[in-house]
Order: sequence, then structure tokens, then C-alpha cells
Amino acid sequence: MPALRIPTPLRAYTNGQSEVSVNGSNISDALIDLTAQYPALKPHLFNEGGELRPFVNLFVGENNIKDLQGVDTPIKDGEKIMLIPSIAGGCHCEEGARPDDCERRPYGRQSCKEAISYFAGRLLPEGSQ
Repeated sequence: MPALRIPTPLRAYTNGQSEVSVNGSNISDALIDLTAQYPALKPHLFNEGGELRPFVNLFVGENNIKDLQGVDTPIKDGEKIMLIPSIAGGCHCEEGARPDDCERRPYGRQSCKEAISYFAGRLLPEGSQ
């Protein structure tokens, strides 16, 4: 069964799990199974038209599915899939607006710090943190 790695900002929707086992022969099937297990996750991954949001990146091993066959990318039993939301800083505010008046980032104020901490730990050589 493939395993899908859940980033810190989305773990609130998977009961705190960092990794979820999913069924399916391709990424699309795996995402359908994931959102069947955790329905609250669906609006964070898909737009109203049912398409994968542009800021959602999925990797099979070290390969971005956008460079492979997209959601039709085949997956095998035991394969590791990483879900990595794009991180964008700042907000779109008028000058002088309070932070609460700003258009929010998809994962709130902590997302950048948490994502960078998580992925820096995975990407930097051991002992260089």
C-alpha cells in the first residue's frame, strides 16, 4: 500500500498523522482514497471544479508528478508520496491595513515557518541544521 506524507500545516485534517496509507494504482486514486478517509482535507487540495490546486505539489520519490504524468502517474505498493504545498510569503493588503484585514495564506501565519523547518530538516545534510 502506498504511503502519503502529510506536511505539518495539513496534519490538523488527518488527526495529526504525518503519514497516511492510501489505496490506488495512480496518484488520482490515492487522492480519492485520502479525501475519502479525511474529507476535511479535500478543499485544501482541490478547487471547486475538482482539479488539484496549483499550489499543491506531489512527489513520487524525488519526482514531481507535474514532470511525470500528472495525477495519472502510476504508483506501486510501498511507494512513498510526498504532499508539499507551495509556500508564499506576505499577504495582499492595502498600506496601513491591520494583519487581520489581509487576504490569508491557505495555511495561516505559521505555514512558512513550519514548512521550512520540516523540509529544511529533510533536505539539509545531517548535522548542518
